[in-house]
Amino acid sequence: MDRFTRIFELHKILSSRHTPISRRDLEEKLESNRSTIKRTIEEMRNFLGAPIIYDRAQNGYYYDRQQGTHPYEIPGLWFSSSELYALITTQKLLSDIQPGLLDDSIKAFRQRIQTLLKHMGTESTELDRRVKILQTEARPTDTEDFRKLVTALIHRRQIKVIYHGRQRDQLTERMVSPQRLIYYRDNWYLDGWCHLRKGLRTFSLDRIKPAFIDDATALEYGDKALDEHFTRTFGIYAGPVTETAHLIFDSEAAKWVADEHWHPQQQGRTLPDGRYELKIPYGNPTELIREILKFGPDAEVIAPPSLRQQIIDRLQETIEQYKKL
Repeated sequence: MDRFTRIFELHKILSSRHTPISRRDLEEKLESNRSTIKRTIEEMRNFLGAPIIYDRAQNGYYYDRQQGTHPYEIPGLWFSSSELYALITTQKLLSDIQPGLLDDSIKAFRQRIQTLLKHMGTESTELDRRVKILQTEARPTDTEDFRKLVTALIHRRQIKVIYHGRQRDQLTERMVSPQRLIYYRDNWYLDGWCHLRKGLRTFSLDRIKPAFIDDATALEYGDKALDEHFTRTFGIYAGPVTETAHLIFDSEAAKWVADEHWHPQQQGRTLPDGRYELKIPYGNPTELIREILKFGPDAEVIAPPSLRQQIIDRLQETIEQYKKL
């Protein structure tokens, strides 16, 4: 355990106790010898102003809670090495998901973390080398456009956008009251109230061009209403639940599907013969069909009949496409 972590851990131990703790117990908890514990206590007293008192009668150390009206806290930015690694990893994850989003804002903070790590005898460069974030189907989102949307979302303002919908291949100008940003399968989406369509809609961020943030206050929807609309059905295609898909995966595909989380209300079980049964509520079947087709002959739709027929139609269309060659 390095010096910084030892100080941090000793502070946590003393802060959480209302009775003195013996030096022997501190040696065990901090994995240190007697001289190291004494040196750590002296450093905290002399350089950090820690009110550590030794109670001879109870043969233990404690924080003097009579000093001041608030519990003692270590001054400045203090983290253990594992917490610093977690912060660096979190920043790297966000940076890789949305490059440039917070790089300027947290540059100084990252430098302070790196300085602390150096004092602990380690570097963040090793973590950068060892941790990789790989995105498979990401569609790039302009950083400045992303910031506009986040600003409108947090400050609860309506935003004017130019949206290119893939399904109709049309450009439309809309005023949107943003509700939530969603990161789903390597891509960003905005859930919001569309003032043009008079309803809740999901917008793919790579198809949005924010024009400006309006002074008008965004319409507000509660979490329950948003969850009802956006998260009850399968995938990013929202809408009321109308059907439940009944799927069966063969024993080979079951090794993966049994551990996957497709939907919050999914129901799954392993069958006696090793196959896997999965039931998923859905409204718009578009994305669900794509997921099922990925498994080819390893998946079968049992119900409803309409979904089963849609899968059959898509497979027949695929066969006809290959017959043209």
